[in-house]
Amino acid sequence: MDQLTLVTSTLDGLGIQYQLVSHPAAETTEEADAYIEGIEGVRTKTMFMTNKKKTSFYLLVMDDAKRLDFHEFQDLTGAKRVKMASSEALKEKLGLAPGIVSIFGLINNQERDVKVYFDKAILSEARMSFHPNENTHTIFVASNDVLAFVKAQGYEPEILDLEED
Repeated sequence: MDQLTLVTSTLDGLGIQYQLVSHPAAETTEEADAYIEGIEGVRTKTMFMTNKKKTSFYLLVMDDAKRLDFHEFQDLTGAKRVKMASSEALKEKLGLAPGIVSIFGLINNQERDVKVYFDKAILSEARMSFHPNENTHTIFVASNDVLAFVKAQGYEPEILDLEED
C-alpha cells in the first residue's frame, strides 16, 4: 500500500474527515503554500529531531512561519543536546524522506518511541495542513482530529507554549 493510501485509509478508519488537495511535487513549505493558497488551515511545519546520542526522538508541529529556538525547546521539554535528525533516522523511524515530515509518519513508527509535541499557538486554528507522507498532496484536518489521530496511533501529544520570534 502506498503512503497516501495508508494515510487516507487510516483517517477513514478513525472516522476523521479531511480535505485532500493534489498538486505538483513541493519540496518546501513555500512551494506547497503556493498550491493551497486560499484554503483555510494553518500551514504547519513538522520537525523531526533527536538528541546527540540518538537515543530519543522528537516530532514537533508548529506554524511554518515560526522559527524554532532549540534552546527554548530543550528548556520546555527537558531534552538535552537536541538537533535535527538525520535523513537515515527519519527513514528508519518514520519511513519518510526529508521534506515530507508530518504527523502521518507516526503510522510507520512501529516502536512508538517518538515524543510528539504541538506548539500551543496552532491549536486554536480550526484546521491544520500536512503532506500525507508524500509531497504531491496536502491534506487538511480539523485540529482536534489531528490530536485524536496522534492519540489513536498510541502517542500522548504534549503542548508547548513556544515564544514568538
